[in-house]
This record gives sequence, structure tokens and C-alpha cells, in this order.
Amino acid sequence: MYSTTKTALIDGIHARIITVEADLSTGMPMFDMVGYLSSEVREAKERVKTALHNCNISLPAKRITVNLYPANLRKCGTGFDLPIAIALLLAMGLANEEIARDILFVGELSLNGRILPVNGVLPIVCDGKNNGITKFVVPGQNETEAKLVDGVEIYCFETLEELLAFLNGEPYRPRACEHPVASQEKKSVDFSEICGQQYLKRACEVAAAGMHNMLLIGSPGTGKTMISQRLATILPPLNQEERLELSKIYSVCGLLSGCDSLMDERPFRSPHHTISSAGLIGGGANPRPGEISLAHKGVLFLDELTEFQKHTMEVLRQPLEEHEVRLVRANCAVTYPADFLLLAAMNPCDCGYYPDMQRCRCSAGTLQRYFGKVSQPLIDRIDLCVEAPQVSYADLTQKGHGESSAAIRKRVVHCHRIQCERFRGENFFYNSKIPVSKLEEYCALGESESRFMKDVFEKQQLTARTYHKLLRVARTIADLDQSPEIKIRHLTEAVCYRTVDKRFWGGA
Repeated sequence: MYSTTKTALIDGIHARIITVEADLSTGMPMFDMVGYLSSEVREAKERVKTALHNCNISLPAKRITVNLYPANLRKCGTGFDLPIAIALLLAMGLANEEIARDILFVGELSLNGRILPVNGVLPIVCDGKNNGITKFVVPGQNETEAKLVDGVEIYCFETLEELLAFLNGEPYRPRACEHPVASQEKKSVDFSEICGQQYLKRACEVAAAGMHNMLLIGSPGTGKTMISQRLATILPPLNQEERLELSKIYSVCGLLSGCDSLMDERPFRSPHHTISSAGLIGGGANPRPGEISLAHKGVLFLDELTEFQKHTMEVLRQPLEEHEVRLVRANCAVTYPADFLLLAAMNPCDCGYYPDMQRCRCSAGTLQRYFGKVSQPLIDRIDLCVEAPQVSYADLTQKGHGESSAAIRKRVVHCHRIQCERFRGENFFYNSKIPVSKLEEYCALGESESRFMKDVFEKQQLTARTYHKLLRVARTIADLDQSPEIKIRHLTEAVCYRTVDKRFWGGA
């Protein structure tokens, strides 16, 4: 006998519909599985056989063939266990084919027949719905995640026996959620807690307003990390499309399970400096998203930048330009979104006090080696390079609180609205993303402004990329000033955010 069921394969942050075929025919008893399968999918044969046996179901002494197609797509993951078992039960005539026909199944099986949770249920349900499927059977522990998608029917079961009873006509009885619902962490930090450092606060506001990458350089104890941890609190709320896309990424990584809503906070990711390049951009034998994708639409903070391996830092170059990462392996190629705001912090030298030569103990060679840890091409891709000054005693002991994140966020949100209106009809949304071909249209300069920028370009020996970044930053500063035109004062402030890298790296 022959039967089919539907399941899905995670491809990046999307799902591809997979058909599972099962055929029972006369011949020498054996169990074959085909369809370009990874090792964990091939192992499903043993899990399914044992799970059925422990549910008092014995496979017949026939030639059993299971095929997963399209056969040109490599199947990986453990979510194929349940659809394979259902296909076999249908072929054996132990389940009602009419009931199972329009359902997509996904889940892992334990040896005693329990249905275990899997990653990526949200994109499976979401993309399954886009392909016309409206009924889904998912593990009980994935129930809250699956029900984030409207307009579909979700059936959740804890054991294979419960599911088999449902497929034989027993009515479905939804049960109260037996699994704890994970609440998303709310940020408890605020800019009002920062003493002084008005220059750094202003730089953070400009970075958030135009989604510009930023590097903070300063001696230990100047508040670089403290300010960086608060940058995400002044970013605008996510829109519905961004919430769904970000939630898909976290679902694929297994970080959304149990949440009763889509991601509603912009992420702030701060990986340790010992992270590998695969951990940062994604990868592995079965590719999965890295930290830059988990920071999508949010902030990726690299503290102690010079302590990261140089190769790890250099892999950021292409994602910073393209806002996505393409991972190509011998057996697959996947694309993950990676549109993040890069925020990095570092000391000015090994001892932490350069260029204060009275306190700095580093030699010229030591300084050169230290600055060489961060390459010029990577610095060139950072819009704002800001030096963090020492906090004065007066600032540290001042009474009252500084400006709150909510107040700064209002200005940032207003600036984002200006950009949204300006770039309506374009395929980009922020000033930092303006392509070179559009700079003359959106960052036009008057005669005096052009002369000013010519002098800056020649005196500071800017590269073309740095010059274009100055224009984009100036456009953001003008938007914060609610000025339709870029003035010299906006250009001057933008240039101030690039002079520090000349001091440390000898030029832009």
C-alpha cells in the first residue's frame, strides 16, 4: 500500500514543503529510506520503529520504502520523525487517510512514543499557510509558538497514541497549556542613569536615529559599556513585518519556544570575544543563524573589540554592506538576514591611557601592533568613531537624573518617520542605507557646504567611502534638527565623529 503526508524543511528562516511517501510491498522484509537524507534523518528509521513497537504497533514483514521529496533538497533535523510514522500508519491502514490528507505534521519521536518539540515551528506554520495549508499537527511544547500565526488550525499532542486516536475520528480536545509560558525580558536600563557624557549620549542618539554603526574608544571606566547597553532602549518599536522576521530567526534557533507573542523588543546581542567566526555569522554542518542574525533589526555590541580574533572581525565586512549573510556549503546554501546596528567599544591602547603620554606606558611598536588588531577596511565601514572622555567628579556627583531613554526615543522615532516619508517607494529605509547613486538626491549640498566638504576631504585625506558616510551622518543630524537641508553645522558635527580614528589609525 502507498500513502503520503506533508511536512516541512527549514531553509534559512523559511520553510519548504516536503512530501513523505511510504510504500509497503511484497518482497524481502527491509526498511529503506531515501531522498538525500542527513544522518539524523536516516536515524529516524530506528526511532520510528521503536516508538511504534512501544505503542503496540508492529511493522509488517514487507519491503518498506520511505521517500522524502523533492529529492534534490538535503533533509536535516529531527522533525521528520512524526510525518514518517504517520505515513507508515496510513500505508498500514491504521489511520484515516481522509482526516490526515490536509494536515502538515512536524515533530520528533522518543522511543516510548512521546512527541518531542522541534525548532522552527513558527516559519513552518507561517510559510505552510502561505502555501495553502491550514491544518498543522505540532508537539505540545510548540503549541504557543505555532498559535502565533492567525488563520490556521493547530492540533497539539503529547504522544503518538493520542494523535493516532485523533486520526481515527476521535474528537480533538484542546487542553490547558501545561507548559510554562516564557515572558520576554524587558529592559530595565535607562539613559537617565548615565552621569555626564553628553557627547557620547548625543552620538548614540545620532547612531540610533539613522541606524549608523558606531565605535567607542576610551580609557577603562569611562562608561563605554554602560552607555552601549542602553542604546537599544532608544530605538523605535518594531513594526509587524520586522517582528515576524525576527521571531522566525529566534524560532529556527529554538529561542522562541514558549513565548506567547512575537518578538516585540529590538534585540541587544553582546557575544564574548572568544566567539568563533561561525558563531558570529552562522554556519555549522547544518547551518544555523549566528549572532549577527540574532541581532537583526537591533544592536550587535562587540565589547573589547581588539580582543576578538582578527579573522572573526573581518567576516563582518560583507554583512555590514549587504545586510544579510549567505552561507554556502558543499550540500546547501542558505541566506540569513543580518540588518543590525554594529556598536563596538575598545580601549585606546594595551594599558588604556593613550594618548595621555604621562600615564600611557606603551611603546610606539606596542601602539602600532595594538591599532593593527582592527583593520582599516573595518573602521571604514563604521560611521561614527567617538572618543569617551573621563567622567569628572562634578558629573559623577551631580544631583537629579539625566535625560531618560523615553525622551531621547521620541526624537529618534520622529527622525525615523522623516526618513520613512522621504524614502517612500525606495528599497531602503534609513539614512545609513542610502546608496551612492542616491546621495546627490537625498544629501545635496549648497555651494558653501560643498566648499567646506572639499577642504575636509583634502585636509583629512578621506576615502570615498568615508566621505559618503559623512554625508549620510550629516543627513541624520539635519533630520534631528528638523532641517530639510544639510547645513555646515550638520557637516561639522558629522566630521567631529570621524576625527578620532585619524588620531589612532593615522587617517580615514
